[in-house]
Amino acid sequence: MLPRPRHRCSIRAAGRPRTGQLFAYARDDRPWGGLDPPDVAYLYAPDRKAEHPIRHLAGFEGTLQVDGYAGYKVLAARKAVSLAFCWAHVRRRFYELAKAGPAPIATEVLARIAELYRIEGEIRGRSPDERRAVRQDRSQPVVAALEPRLTIKLGLISQKSKLAEAIRYALSRWAGLSLFLDDGRVEIDNNTVERAIRPLALTRKNALFAGSDGGAGHWAVVASLVETCKLNGVDPQASLTDVVTRIVAGHPQSNIDDLRPWAYAPQPLRAVA
Repeated sequence: MLPRPRHRCSIRAAGRPRTGQLFAYARDDRPWGGLDPPDVAYLYAPDRKAEHPIRHLAGFEGTLQVDGYAGYKVLAARKAVSLAFCWAHVRRRFYELAKAGPAPIATEVLARIAELYRIEGEIRGRSPDERRAVRQDRSQPVVAALEPRLTIKLGLISQKSKLAEAIRYALSRWAGLSLFLDDGRVEIDNNTVERAIRPLALTRKNALFAGSDGGAGHWAVVASLVETCKLNGVDPQASLTDVVTRIVAGHPQSNIDDLRPWAYAPQPLRAVA
């Protein structure tokens, strides 16, 4: 599962406007040949406290692919959940440094991360066992060499610099960043959910306010249906129109699976980048 928190949504009811959060939880097994359809669920919360993902994921056991949000550490402490951290978030910090001007250390790190992504591109869509074997053979040496390299560089630079912050961010999450090497089902990053959250961010000005907490919850439900349709290659308007029409006509609840977004998928979906 790939969670990402903290898409902001504004609530404007009685009194001053305030900011709520939409937590996103996505599943996409296509990169390792899984057969379950991709989906994403948005859940509204009035703030970003850790109690919300803890409640959302109550009873979950397995691997969560996450960004740096500290709230997930509570889940990991319960031992039933492993946190796989995101290489894209690590890369972003070094990319900003390299973009700003000459940055030989950042440039070196980017080159090593690029090699990891080249390998991932070659194994996308293969079975978990194949992906793990290739990663152990080719990716693991890259990751193993990078950690001591970063540790050495960190000792040579100002601890207050942006570069030191970027290095500490990576090193403090190294176990989670390495988890993908041992499990072919785990992705190198959580870009699946990043892509799923982007449409909500782009429509922020068109949907400036939710009228209440309840309205924000309904917004999250609709967004979940729309974005899950998109993940499955389904036209959201056409499918939701059909769903409402069939419900009004008395579609039996026992056949609810016939109305799920992936039931309208035109053809099997392929692995995505």
